[in-house]
Amino acid sequence: MTPPYNEEIIIEELQNPATARSAFAKVVAHYSEPLYWQIRKMVVSHDDTDDLLQNTFLKAWNNIEHFRGDAKLSTWLYRIAINESLSFLNKERQRNNVSIDDEDNFLINNIETDPWFDGNELQLRLQKAIARLPEKQRLVFNMRYFDEMKYEDISEILGTSVGALKASYHHAAKKIEEYLLERD
Repeated sequence: MTPPYNEEIIIEELQNPATARSAFAKVVAHYSEPLYWQIRKMVVSHDDTDDLLQNTFLKAWNNIEHFRGDAKLSTWLYRIAINESLSFLNKERQRNNVSIDDEDNFLINNIETDPWFDGNELQLRLQKAIARLPEKQRLVFNMRYFDEMKYEDISEILGTSVGALKASYHHAAKKIEEYLLERD
């Protein structure tokens, strides 16, 4: 039986060259699924998500010696994953010549054509409503609603005040509700 994941011990092991590789393997095993879903909610495509998850872990491994432990390891990894996702979305917008105003259509098209999407009609409508949100509101909504993160943790990851996050979440929930109600 493998011992439970202990971040303090993992960080010590990451700082020791003799144990860094095995410790990072534990990090990858522990955070792959939650980071996958965080990225997936942002970029929609399964294949793009896999690529971005790999990029996230590569960037983390290549910069592990710069991790000072000021924040939790999870916060640092989420920040890398979110930055990778945002950079990817910006590149995709440029590549497809899509303005920020048309972004929701770009993401909605990805949702509708994604062969990995297995939700029902209501789930599809919810995902379309979320895709219509401004990027920051979409991010906050996903982290709070789906990941059930505390506002304090989201604040650490995004570097935004708890009050601003609560406002973003409230506005996002209202917009989603309005979208779902106008379709009925």
